[in-house]
Amino acid sequence: MALSRSARLGALATAALSFCLIAAAPAPHPGSDGVGDPYFPQLGNGGFDVRHYGLDVAYDPDTDRLDGRTTITARATENLSSFDLDLQKLNVTRIEVNGRRARFTRTGDEIRITPREALRKNKNFTVTVTYGGVPEALSGPIVFGSDYGWMKTGDGVFVACEPNAASTWFPSSDHPSDKAAFDIRIKAPKGLTSVSNGRLVGTYDKGGQRVAHWRSAKPMATYLATATIGKFDVRTGKTPGGTPIYVAIDPTLPTGNVDVYGITAEVTDHWSEVFGPYPFEETGAIVDDMPQAGFSLETQTKPVYSAVRSESTIAHELAHQWFGDSVSVGKWKDIWLNEGFATYSQWLWSEHKKTQSAHDAFRAAYGSRPADSAFWQITVGDPQRDTMFASAVYQRGAMTLQVLRERIGDKDFFKLLKTWVQQHRYGNASTAEFIGLAEKISGEQLDGLFATWLFTKGKPALP
Repeated sequence: MALSRSARLGALATAALSFCLIAAAPAPHPGSDGVGDPYFPQLGNGGFDVRHYGLDVAYDPDTDRLDGRTTITARATENLSSFDLDLQKLNVTRIEVNGRRARFTRTGDEIRITPREALRKNKNFTVTVTYGGVPEALSGPIVFGSDYGWMKTGDGVFVACEPNAASTWFPSSDHPSDKAAFDIRIKAPKGLTSVSNGRLVGTYDKGGQRVAHWRSAKPMATYLATATIGKFDVRTGKTPGGTPIYVAIDPTLPTGNVDVYGITAEVTDHWSEVFGPYPFEETGAIVDDMPQAGFSLETQTKPVYSAVRSESTIAHELAHQWFGDSVSVGKWKDIWLNEGFATYSQWLWSEHKKTQSAHDAFRAAYGSRPADSAFWQITVGDPQRDTMFASAVYQRGAMTLQVLRERIGDKDFFKLLKTWVQQHRYGNASTAEFIGLAEKISGEQLDGLFATWLFTKGKPALP
């Protein structure tokens, strides 16, 4: 078939345009080895957005060995010739990208992966990492001087990873700005219970082992993932408000007068009224005998407690399901948005139970520390890495919220809390965004208030 002269010219023009478009496309390049967080420059990875983690892990408590296969589904945000994942210490034996074996190198806690073909911007891809070894808990000043991460117990393991220890047990983009859905399958000896985030899809036996499959359909930051294993008494049901609940308690722990199940149900329903609907598919608790940890953590859907904790601590960790888990920080310097809000929630819980008003709790906290205390020398809005969990981040963060509440009034304050969690549900947010929303809802200029209470060292004058 012959083409007319005009058709031939049109075809040539189209081909030339296509060539220009192709030529203009950026050449593939390596993704960055971090997301640029000043506190942890190499945490997270650039060039892609993780959509889903599929974790298959097998744990032997006799040797403390972990063998894993992690499949990550992600979308490239750039044209990538290579990209990084975070993994600490464990040995990698094989990596595949889109089902084909890929080359990789390791430098420190970074894995640099080079697929056989470049990854195109806006296209989904999968990467599967096979690995194993004995995970090592992290230590240092960050988490109250305690070990954290993958911690061996008498009958299994206690897993609590804030802020940077998720990559001690699975390869990941280990930063809260890159949240994803999770399926976690844990294989452990029969007689032990494996508890993780979300809902239990099912369990099955394989030889002398039992596999538990947990699914978190809502986006989750990597540090909130857990795979806590041990002997537990498990109770399930629904809160009076209808939220599914799963509570696992080490039977060797005396619970005293703390009804973990009942308090968890009551607090979950109350926060659902104060902050808005519960954001996840299940609530609960994992209570283990881990005295070396000395802390609790708001692992998504089921906070982990290293012992039986108080009603107030349960109120704190469950408040994090809204403030920290559903609405997560985009940079770690904004950690007061998690801890200040959860601490203030403890004051709200006391107010709800009519034991102490938030105003009185604020005055007591303020008055208990003299002006020359080191407490007042922490800049709460940017506390620095090694003091990001200093008591001031919790207490002065909570004080900031009470000062704000007394400034703008209860109506606007509680509207602000609900609007905040609604607008940023399952996403990330910053201090600047919170200040902007507070000013929008209240109609007041609040820069001075936040500058004084979050960003100025020294003991502020009472308003």
